[in-house]
Amino acid sequence: MQSLIGTGVALVTPFKEDFSIDTEALTRIVNFSIDGGIEYLVVLGTTAENATLSPEEKELVIRTVIEANNGALPLVLGVGGNNTAKVVDELKTRDLSAFAAILSVSPYYNKPTQEGIYQHFKAVAEASPIPVILYNVPGRTASNMLPSTVLRLANDFENVVAIKEAAGDLVQAMQLLKNKPKDFLVISGDDMIALPMVLAGGSGVISVIGQGFPKEFSEMIRLGLNRKVDEAFKSHYFLADCIDMIFEQGNPAGIKQVFLSLGISENTVRLPLVNVDNSLAERIDQFVKKVNKQG
Repeated sequence: MQSLIGTGVALVTPFKEDFSIDTEALTRIVNFSIDGGIEYLVVLGTTAENATLSPEEKELVIRTVIEANNGALPLVLGVGGNNTAKVVDELKTRDLSAFAAILSVSPYYNKPTQEGIYQHFKAVAEASPIPVILYNVPGRTASNMLPSTVLRLANDFENVVAIKEAAGDLVQAMQLLKNKPKDFLVISGDDMIALPMVLAGGSGVISVIGQGFPKEFSEMIRLGLNRKVDEAFKSHYFLADCIDMIFEQGNPAGIKQVFLSLGISENTVRLPLVNVDNSLAERIDQFVKKVNKQG
């Protein structure tokens, strides 16, 4: 899965002021990411406000991204949930021919045991006709997929090819990196520790901020992969303040404010999310101006 090395971005779903999907803005975001040097695109992840989209809206997002991408970059589709049977049914019935892999989040809210997580992903792996990227994000799911469970899945199923590790725990990430099968990819799901994870042996990142600053962020990851440590950390520390800012009042409210400052899309989010406040909006706007001035 060499196509998943580097920077992927978890695309937002831009909305108009009336909360309808803004397909023109989504096309602009896809093109902005492609032109900025991103390696692949993730469609309908949690950053896409997936939980607030109707089935028809999800299909519209998928069609829009496929058409805008026009084969330029590999695509990954978010297919996950806390109802195993429903996830399996989607994998068996959806046309996945346009996608290089699926990204499947660990079941949320139910708080399954490690054995329950294993059995869930066993069913996912057996149902999926394309490679599976596991997604561990305990801050959202309320349960942590331990390295032992990840490694068990990686060793038991050839199509479980990677994990998006977003526990924010470098020690846990290093346990995965130390013990993983040779070709299994450990991908950061946390923008702030993406570079340290890459330098420890990780394969890249599925990023939020990367779609707002694709050139700067993807170049930082490439520098890390090429072991150009000093240059990579220079970029990291330049971006660090904005990484904090875009998550300060929730995701994707922060990154949508970046897109408003860039003139690419509105900053509209759907309830229960709300826009960032005026103070944070101003700080984000000033950072975007600083990047534009440098670039």
